[in-house]
Amino acid sequence: MPKKMFVIFGVSNILWMVFAVSQAIKVDMFPDESKIFAQIGDSVSLTCSATGCESPSLSWRTQMDSPLNGKVRNEGTTSTLIMDPVSFKDEHQYLCTVICGAAKLEKAIQVEIYSFSKGPEIHLSSPAEVGKPVTVTCSVPDVYPFERLEIELLKGNHPMKVQDFLEPSEKKAQETKSLDVTFSPTDEDIGTALVCQATLHIYDDDSPPKVRKTTKELEVYISPKDTAISVNPSTRLQEGDSVTMTCASAGLPAPRILWSKKLDNGNRQLLSENATLTLISMRAEDSGIYVCEGNNPVGKDRKEVKLIVQEKNFTVEISPGPQIAAQVGDSVVLTCDVRDCESPSFSWRTLIDSPLNGNVRSEGSKSTLTLSPVSFENEHFYLCTVMCGQKKLEKRIQVKPYSFPSNPEIEMSGPLVSGNPVTVSCRVPNVYPSDRLEIELFKGESIMMNKTFSKDLSKKALETKSLEKTFIPTTEDIGNVLVCLARLPIDEMEFELKQRQSTQTLYVNVAPRDTTILVSPSSILEEGSSVNMTCSSNGLPAPKILWSRQLSNGDLQPISENATLSFMSTKMEDSGIYVCEGINQVGTSRKEVNLIIQVAPKDIQLTAFPSESVKEGDTVIISCTCGNVPPTLIILKKKAETGYTVLKSTGGAYTIHRAQLEDAGVYQCESKNEVGSQLRSLTLDVKGRESNKDYFSPELLVLYCASSLIIPAIGMIIYFARRANMTGSYSLVEAQKVC
Repeated sequence: MPKKMFVIFGVSNILWMVFAVSQAIKVDMFPDESKIFAQIGDSVSLTCSATGCESPSLSWRTQMDSPLNGKVRNEGTTSTLIMDPVSFKDEHQYLCTVICGAAKLEKAIQVEIYSFSKGPEIHLSSPAEVGKPVTVTCSVPDVYPFERLEIELLKGNHPMKVQDFLEPSEKKAQETKSLDVTFSPTDEDIGTALVCQATLHIYDDDSPPKVRKTTKELEVYISPKDTAISVNPSTRLQEGDSVTMTCASAGLPAPRILWSKKLDNGNRQLLSENATLTLISMRAEDSGIYVCEGNNPVGKDRKEVKLIVQEKNFTVEISPGPQIAAQVGDSVVLTCDVRDCESPSFSWRTLIDSPLNGNVRSEGSKSTLTLSPVSFENEHFYLCTVMCGQKKLEKRIQVKPYSFPSNPEIEMSGPLVSGNPVTVSCRVPNVYPSDRLEIELFKGESIMMNKTFSKDLSKKALETKSLEKTFIPTTEDIGNVLVCLARLPIDEMEFELKQRQSTQTLYVNVAPRDTTILVSPSSILEEGSSVNMTCSSNGLPAPKILWSRQLSNGDLQPISENATLSFMSTKMEDSGIYVCEGINQVGTSRKEVNLIIQVAPKDIQLTAFPSESVKEGDTVIISCTCGNVPPTLIILKKKAETGYTVLKSTGGAYTIHRAQLEDAGVYQCESKNEVGSQLRSLTLDVKGRESNKDYFSPELLVLYCASSLIIPAIGMIIYFARRANMTGSYSLVEAQKVC
């Protein structure tokens, strides 16, 4: 008994667990509908998902266990059935089965198939013509299921016919269904639209059906009629006349106009597709019946007119004529043209029956005589003889050779320089006949000279003729124009005089002049200063500026081609003569400037000989020297109680004979110029001698005599050596010595 109770209790627990699990699992289907409609050829996806189960097992099948014809993709708690493309085989009820442990759930969805991918098509049995029946067909291709199809045809807003297809189909297949309506168009139908609307009722509920619509404008035609021809000036013409015939025809669309001519065999020769037909230079064979036909897609209409062309007398024209001037070496074509003659014959000759010296070519109503190249042998009267049947006409033309091939040539004997004579030559090459030549030379609007030439009867030849004129150009001629005009009138021929001309602009050169130099701030400067020297020179063409420095030997050293020569920080060695030259092709102009660089005194040497410490009775020479160029003022002084006493020095040297104790003290040398000054000092010490000492020794006497001669000599040598290096001079009031 207890065992049976245990079994019953266990079974009841299992059933309770299955019931609990089935209550927790939920299956969802997307699309969330019991039935969907799929277009054949499209792609459809059915998605089944399970909730409330961690690891469900999902599978798909049809209600009839038919093949799925699709691809299944499972991912976690979701399974998707993809049908791509949709076909008739996919029309089933599909079930998604979810198994979670011992629990099993299913969800179903119905897939209905339809085909309605294309819009209706409208076709007419023939072009719509007013008053003539035409059948309109509205067809819907590839439709399924067609028993749910409804087709309606409208003309404008007015229904013409509605048709549905209720009979069931024997098989599943896409079919084309159509509706036919026959009617007779009227003028009121022009521009009206035909509308074919197809409706497929695929839903069982109140959902809107699938609708497709096609619209086509109704083109209504009217067959050509009332064709008419107008002729201007007349249907009766003479050979050589022109006629214009215009044709008009009514219809819709507007008829196309075709012009043709009836041939003798009954056929027609197409002439034009324009409404207007113009015939020019008509001949007798142009007589006949001309047909105008108006046609459009629904019909045609014709009208005829008869033209009569009468013959007339022929004429002969020769060109260019009656006279022609032919350039020697060129090619000339004489043309003989016949009118109003079907088959003319031509011949050419000279008036004196000389050789033609040319080529004859005849074709149709024209004949040409080509003279190439033209030479003196072609100077003749040429006659063109034309035979038309038994009639004969003759025309003549005179050929007059000449040579005037190029413009005059203007040449100068040399460059144009203001004030210098120059000869201008005007040459006319290869001219014939030279006795007809006239040359005129103009300067501006004023004639300078003209010349004609005499006739030479001995020969016919090309000659070069010239005119020469010498004149003196001035600056007023700058920019003026020389014109050489050559004229060659040929007898009394009726055409404009043949003339040629050449021009040359006068470019008159002017040698450089008025050369000036502007120095800023001055030509005398302190060392380290900046200076700008600007040079200008007048001339034509504008002179080129060349700066040079004059060397000690007189030669020039080029240093710059700029108009302005600049020194940013001058040095003493920059002193010197600078030369500016203005140069062009016809001359040179020169200007000089002397640049002086002044330096403050420096390198002063103040010495005592033989020493700055001497004994009483000795001879002492105090000497002051400087290394300046230009020279400086040297002043020797001795310090006293009341100031400095200026010493009378010679050549910068002051000699003390037999020095005394009062000669001891401070000696000063001052060197100065206009730029500045510099001082040097020394202290002379004079020691006294003992009383028993013999001061006047022979050695002292010899030293004294020697120093009195040598010291001045040394001073003079230094003086003249420094004077040799001087590059300037000063006027200094206090000057005791210049070095």
